[in-house]
Amino acid sequence: MIRTLAVVGTGLIGTSLALAAARRGVTVYLQDSDASAVRTAAALGAGIPGPPPEPVDLAVIAVPPSLVATVLAHHQTRGLACTYTDVASVKSEPERAVLAGAPDPTRYIGGHPLAGRERSGPLAARVDLFQDRVWVLTPSRLTSRTALDRALALIGLCGAVPLVMQSKAHDDAVALTSHVPHVVSSLMAARLRHGPPQAPRLAGQGLRDVTRIAGGDSRLWSDILQANAGAVAGVLTDLQSDLAELLTALNDLAGPAGRRSAQSLPTVVDLLDRGITGLDEMSAGHPGRPPRSASVRVRIADRPGELSRLLTATAELGVGPEDAEVRPGDGTHGDLAVRLSVPAAVTGPLLARVTAEGWDADADGHPAHAASGTPTGG
Repeated sequence: MIRTLAVVGTGLIGTSLALAAARRGVTVYLQDSDASAVRTAAALGAGIPGPPPEPVDLAVIAVPPSLVATVLAHHQTRGLACTYTDVASVKSEPERAVLAGAPDPTRYIGGHPLAGRERSGPLAARVDLFQDRVWVLTPSRLTSRTALDRALALIGLCGAVPLVMQSKAHDDAVALTSHVPHVVSSLMAARLRHGPPQAPRLAGQGLRDVTRIAGGDSRLWSDILQANAGAVAGVLTDLQSDLAELLTALNDLAGPAGRRSAQSLPTVVDLLDRGITGLDEMSAGHPGRPPRSASVRVRIADRPGELSRLLTATAELGVGPEDAEVRPGDGTHGDLAVRLSVPAAVTGPLLARVTAEGWDADADGHPAHAASGTPTGG
């Protein structure tokens, strides 16, 4: 149980967890080298500015990876808390530094909530930022049971899902799932500086999706990349190999038709198919993103705007163009058959929605839903 909490570093993550803990009745004390950040967090209701009158149950060190051990040692020396954790997105280097230099490593456990936003700072904080998100804990060989229990209690207060891992396994995983994606996003965004003047007018959702996270704090991200440089370099090396293979194929396809290799187009298709497979596998293992495991078939009229109207109707259920496959109809119910791949839990609501809009639909394991009147979608 946690009655008192100190948060050292009132940025997005520190302020968000302070808000979550304060909402659950925990007395929270806020500290930061930036006095304005502390005042802002306090004004949001995250806690009380300044040090506590006595050691708190748990202190959260919410600073970049390279500063975790130094800040922890400073506050352990001054008796800020009984136990400590951090929220840095790299774990191995901070753990090594803590074991080598902290006054009492037994009172510390590494932590990393896998939550964030494109914006940083206390004004970007949200009380529900960690709800149903994975929060990794990386106990060292010296971590005490009390430190582990206090960290688990904090995770519970924030509504997150705990996952215990070794530091190196964590760092290898986030290099692939977080750190390299940020690098790739930044590289793509940087290329926009060299685009033609009309490029911004042609930017679509695909570009916005790819570059969405490129606006992160460059100082924080350079610290993260330095702390996890080996694992990040390994993933980038594999990516470099994939890009080299793709470039060879594309350069060949750009040449005269009579001289193209028969393997170039299959190489491109294979890369795209591997991307689809990787995305499906990641979705299947993500607690907040159920796999697409059911099919809903909708029959619509083959006329301008009808498919767009269907996708607009399904969008509020999280079903979009990427989930649709369009084929010619059988000539009985309509001119086009649209197959929607959706999570099983969405099947019922989706059937109800599309039939309410006037389309005929059916799904695996569900009886056919027929629209009243003529199934024209109008």
